[in-house]
Amino acid sequence: MSTPFAKLPGWVEYALIPLVNLAVAFLVAGIVVVFVGENPLEAARIMITGAFGSGEGIGFTLYYATYFIFTGLAVAVAFHAGLFNIGAEGQAYVGGIGVAAACLTFDHTMPWYLVFVLASLGSMAFGALWALIPAWLQAYRGSHIVITTIMFNYIASNLMLYMLLNVFKPLGQMAAQSRTFEPGGQLPKLDWLLSIFGLDIGGAPFNFSFLVALAAAFVVWVLIWRTRLGYEMRTMGFQPHAARFAGMKSKRVVVIAMLISGALAGLMALNPIMGDQYRIQQDFVGGAGFVGIAVALMGRSHPVGIVLAAILFGMLYQGGAELSFDMPEITRDMIVVIQGLVILFAGALEHMFRPAITAFFARLGKSRSEAAAGA
Repeated sequence: MSTPFAKLPGWVEYALIPLVNLAVAFLVAGIVVVFVGENPLEAARIMITGAFGSGEGIGFTLYYATYFIFTGLAVAVAFHAGLFNIGAEGQAYVGGIGVAAACLTFDHTMPWYLVFVLASLGSMAFGALWALIPAWLQAYRGSHIVITTIMFNYIASNLMLYMLLNVFKPLGQMAAQSRTFEPGGQLPKLDWLLSIFGLDIGGAPFNFSFLVALAAAFVVWVLIWRTRLGYEMRTMGFQPHAARFAGMKSKRVVVIAMLISGALAGLMALNPIMGDQYRIQQDFVGGAGFVGIAVALMGRSHPVGIVLAAILFGMLYQGGAELSFDMPEITRDMIVVIQGLVILFAGALEHMFRPAITAFFARLGKSRSEAAAGA
């Protein structure tokens, strides 16, 4: 979504400012690590090597990144239309119903690639349907999209629990989860992809949905910057009054943008359900919908930036797990604090350093102009 700040060079907007925010976040996190009596440089080394130091670590990092690519894209599409979709968490939950329904129905009779197509369509349809009601309320009744999507997250969580207990759970089973899918409902691992580089993913659940996430990022890029609908969405996000004056149907744009956003969030369910757990169970989203907000902000709502930001958060998840194991003083709660600091500076405080950076480049440009005039 556009911001009312001075225009900056692309490399400053999309690279320097996010890096500054990230550096400050890790600096503050380092201070927290010092307070618990550990070496922040050693902690940083453990996190990086835990995430990228082995084939298995890379596999886990990319597995987590897959979550955040989908949810980051979902949030970004809404951003471009001037909408703040807080409901990716709930839309992913409901999208999981479409995935589970396809797998449980056809995993005995179809190969995985046909079940995958049906599961993908189901996840997108269910996720889009869950986003449709807040979109309609925003477009036609003036309800605030933030409030309605937050409420729908809670409704989706309880709906998922109801479906698990009353629909998906086999008779006589205590755990709130479905049966394990047959091979037709399981996505293949991408061990062959990392083996090209001589890496072994070991037990990492790095699976085919990662390629789907990259394809979704490309499709979103085409949609936003190469189609008429994308132009209308960006115009609505930049200046809604001008968009309406130009004859663009704002209600239509709001509804379509939210449908696409919900469909992308729904696709996220493929990663844990078909790619890892091979069943549907409670809390399979694991907060990825909310992390997607920070990923979209850090990636400046551009697919390339979102992929890179998602890999960063994948590193925080995987590297953080290794860190809490190697440094017992740094508990899992401390890892959540570090992740929260990154989200804080990448999200809520993303523009904190922008005025100073803008002023610096303005002075630099003025100095160059004066030097050119003097020459």
